[in-house]
Amino acid sequence: MVAKNTAGPPLPHALPGFESIRRYRNASGVPTARILPGEFYVTREDEVIDTVLGSCVAACIRNPRRGIGGMNHFMLPRPNSTGSDAWEKVAGRATRYGTASMEQLINSVLSAGGTRQDLEVKIFGGGRVIAKLSDIGARNLEFVHEFLRQEGLKIAAEDAGDICSRHIQYFPRSGRVRVRHLSARAAELGAKEQRYLDRLDQAPVAGSIDLF
Repeated sequence: MVAKNTAGPPLPHALPGFESIRRYRNASGVPTARILPGEFYVTREDEVIDTVLGSCVAACIRNPRRGIGGMNHFMLPRPNSTGSDAWEKVAGRATRYGTASMEQLINSVLSAGGTRQDLEVKIFGGGRVIAKLSDIGARNLEFVHEFLRQEGLKIAAEDAGDICSRHIQYFPRSGRVRVRHLSARAAELGAKEQRYLDRLDQAPVAGSIDLF
């Protein structure tokens, strides 16, 4: 079924598995998919993918030759232990959240018709917006850089780190990304991400996923 929108014509079909993602037409009438922490979206259509990032990271990945692409939005859970080596002890738990998110995004782009050798990657987010966990944005970035290095995928563009939150609009068909820094909203977004981290503490670890 094609999703309806009273502000314009019917939205294009979402790919299987993405029917639950919130989609609408923006003020310019462009089909838009809004993703939240823990979500990702992939499309073959001329759509924009929209999200707001603080400490979280978004990877924008597409196949330029076929105009297929998507974006995720993820955060690693905080470490279970305390001390200077705490982050070194969470490889079996925390990084699986990021790994699952990255693998799901890549697999979905490939399943939609993309080819691995042509993938274009852009990275955003990882700001320092949670006062009590000032390094979590940096750890999210450290993870995604290492994941891409191990998978042999180069980063074509990046706007990450600093102390600001970011509003990201990604156009997978063209690869264009519109980034707006939201320094005034950093505290508000940091509070929301703190609550998301609290939920991650209670959530089961994401399962492993094979990467093709």
